[in-house]
Amino acid sequence: MSLTYATETMPLCVSNPSASYLAYKREIDEAIQRVLASKSYILGPEVEAFEQEFSAYIGTKHGVGVASGTSALELALRGLSIGAGDVVFTVSHTSGATIAAIEAVGAVPVLIDIDPVTYTMDVMELDWAVKVWRTQPIEQGRRLKAILPVHLYGQMAAMDAIMAIAEKHELMVIEDCSQAHGAEQKGKKAGGFGNAGAFSFYPTKNLGAIGDAGAVVTSNEELAWRIRRLRQYGWSEANHAIELGINSRLDELQAAILRVKLRHLSVDNVRRIAIAESYAKGLAPLPMKCPVRSADNRHVYHQYVIRTEHRGELIKHLKNHGIRAGIHYPQAVHQQPAYSGRLRCGPGGLEHTVAAVEEILSLPIYPQMSDEQVQNVIAACTLFWRSMGCL
Repeated sequence: MSLTYATETMPLCVSNPSASYLAYKREIDEAIQRVLASKSYILGPEVEAFEQEFSAYIGTKHGVGVASGTSALELALRGLSIGAGDVVFTVSHTSGATIAAIEAVGAVPVLIDIDPVTYTMDVMELDWAVKVWRTQPIEQGRRLKAILPVHLYGQMAAMDAIMAIAEKHELMVIEDCSQAHGAEQKGKKAGGFGNAGAFSFYPTKNLGAIGDAGAVVTSNEELAWRIRRLRQYGWSEANHAIELGINSRLDELQAAILRVKLRHLSVDNVRRIAIAESYAKGLAPLPMKCPVRSADNRHVYHQYVIRTEHRGELIKHLKNHGIRAGIHYPQAVHQQPAYSGRLRCGPGGLEHTVAAVEEILSLPIYPQMSDEQVQNVIAACTLFWRSMGCL
């Protein structure tokens, strides 16, 4: 297999938001000019249209545009009246934003270990943790309120099982869908299972803005209207607050850009899946673990995450060949200085979480990658293992 290297000044990166802009430049530029000419820049017709289009895409009745994915999680929690002392079951193998949002409302995150194959919440560990917290004396003021599963790398957590546990124990469910735009389970999209789904549109996401943006989706009309109030100071009308809220408004420019990119999301996800299939075929002979798609799941490969004990050496090798791999995430949240020693975990501990962060590695994947670039990554990985004497 021949290997054409990326140039030193233009390495092949894990993601490439500028390529997404260039792919749809004419449409995006037209959308930006439309907003500039409209004289409406915050929570106007573009936001309203995007909310309707995005919720229809997900399959929910309502969508609420907000300023970021972190705000989407926080507002979903606030909208469901989850606050001080309430227990929320989630994972540590996630962005710090997940835990930050829970703590921002005063709730208590309890961390559940991950399935070592899918890297999403282990439902058996979740069931065990909920039962333990139900049967043992709980600290004064603590109430079990919610489960916050994280759909990771483009694949959904086991939602049927999670919803069954939630129903059994009368818990609410907020889905963190920030890495799963368009992912499906049994034909139903991420964000359509729980009481609410929270999305980030950070530029590197499958559906990425050109800046920060987020949204909450739900089929509960009352919840949607409450989140609309909460995103703008708790106002029921201008300058009239009926409850405490925050400033988390989606601007018209980002909404207009997202409307363009939403029209192309399905095709872009198909391309991501095709790249992942090429990787799976080309990397199969190599002594490292490739992603596994769970049954009944449509994985949309926000990241293509392999696993190897030789991660450091492989990163260096790929960099020398003009390929910048990434690590999502180099530390679990509970290992980071701001959280170390103070977060609670389920009774089974976090063995698989801790093991995963030592070995995972994200290879480049985005819709605008050429077939040649994909083959270059495969060739570089093959060359590495050959140099290690493994082939």
